Amino acid sequence: MPPPRLLVADDQPDVLTALRLLLGKEGIETQSASSPAGALAAAAASRFDAALIDLNYARDTTSGMEGLDLLARLRQADPNLPVIVMTAWATVGLAVEAMRAGARDFIEKPWDNQRLLSVVRNQLELGRALRRGQQLEAENALLRGNSELQVIGESVAMQEALAIARRVASSDAPVLITGENGTGKSLLARLVHDWSGRSARSLIEVNIGALPEGVFESEMFGHVRGAFTDARQERTGRVELADGGTLFLDEVGNLPLAQQAKLLRVLESGQFEPVGSSRTRKADVRLVSATNADLNRLVSEGRFRQDLLFRINMVEIHVPPLRQRTADILPLATAALVDAARRYRRDIQGFDPAAARALVSYAWPGNVRELRNVIERAVLLAPSPSIQAADLRLAAADASPPTLEDMSLEDAERALIRAALRRHAGSANAAAQALGLSRSAMYRRMEKLGIRTDV
Repeated sequence: MPPPRLLVADDQPDVLTALRLLLGKEGIETQSASSPAGALAAAAASRFDAALIDLNYARDTTSGMEGLDLLARLRQADPNLPVIVMTAWATVGLAVEAMRAGARDFIEKPWDNQRLLSVVRNQLELGRALRRGQQLEAENALLRGNSELQVIGESVAMQEALAIARRVASSDAPVLITGENGTGKSLLARLVHDWSGRSARSLIEVNIGALPEGVFESEMFGHVRGAFTDARQERTGRVELADGGTLFLDEVGNLPLAQQAKLLRVLESGQFEPVGSSRTRKADVRLVSATNADLNRLVSEGRFRQDLLFRINMVEIHVPPLRQRTADILPLATAALVDAARRYRRDIQGFDPAAARALVSYAWPGNVRELRNVIERAVLLAPSPSIQAADLRLAAADASPPTLEDMSLEDAERALIRAALRRHAGSANAAAQALGLSRSAMYRRMEKLGIRTDV
């Protein structure tokens, strides 16, 4: 653990020096400020575990109003920052007012060294506990909704992918998972984490494709209060949340070129700076990435850094499309049926033989995601306890695709976006440019039409 950090604010240089020497002997790192403005600037630029502030400064040496205002502003910037107040003009009323305003404790000058050290240690420990609780809350918000992993892979092709994943999971080697949309790359990433020595820590997932370029640094590295217009409070970035665990970058092929160098630095050194801060932080993360794009082609086109590709694909695992793992279709369909029947409270027992044959013979261009959607719809609409072939509503293999004139506006838009994605090897950025859309507009349409990134 790094040493605890204490912000000390007082307008008397000898007091600052005495506190720095006293606390330094106890292994406490201090940063001094001689005015309320200096204290606020320090709090905005760095993270502290607690603050020790005087209530009286040069402008007003008796009322404590400057200190109470500083206390309120520190609490507004970071409600979890424990603040200790001190003054040579101590009165019961001023102490009560400071405590009501949010101070955690009160020290009178001249102080007793043992009492001051005891109070400071307690508040530093409290500050760290509150910070850790805030971090856990952020992690839980990111992870909320994840259910237990269900691995269905009876086919030889899928068993090979799972075997490689299990072999490399115990190392900290970067893993790149490739495959078409809907094959289950995110599931495999979670398995790599669960099988690793980092499973007790967090798996933090970042959907690079859905991350607006303008907030990339703030989302990945965090920011301090005041770093930009809407930065009213300090925010912990995804890299720091993943410290000690696994960072999963989904759709890494869509990472803008301008941001790739920043990510490369973190992967090489573990170092980063939150937006608006000059203080370098470190994080120990294991990287797992996924993409449906041809990264080698993107490198040759100058859209992906070769050194970043070398860094992320020490081990590559390819997840085969569903059409190449027909042995998995019926087990996957059965699991999806059981889940959907439970959620929708339908008494559906299984598949009619004709329905089972239709499932196995269908090409499944949308892979596992499409299979789940088809089964869920069939469970909702099936009139009998057994799913019939007609309930699946699968297009015949030899049927001619509908023309644009025969489609609804939504279906036509869906078809055009999917065609553009196929032409550009799954790159949403390139497909958006070809369709004349901005990157963010492309992702809004994909989400609306159910053309989502890997599950």
